[in-house]
Amino acid sequence: MDDPYLNELRDDFQAYSNQLKKLKTKLLKTNSPEIQAKTIKQIDSLANKMENNQKQSVKVTKSRIKERKAKSKR
Repeated sequence: MDDPYLNELRDDFQAYSNQLKKLKTKLLKTNSPEIQAKTIKQIDSLANKMENNQKQSVKVTKSRIKERKAKSKR
């Protein structure tokens, strides 16, 4: 299914994933407890964004499927 909004959500998710990899590397390289705590908060925030992105993606996909079914019944 090629949908501009779903493509945008997919691109956002990929960007979040790339940021998460960078933060993970940063977390593993540092020994400073302050930087580790800050990085963990950033990871948590990013994880929440990813979760919301996935929920929105599921909602939009279900909506698009309903629209297609409605069109095919006409």
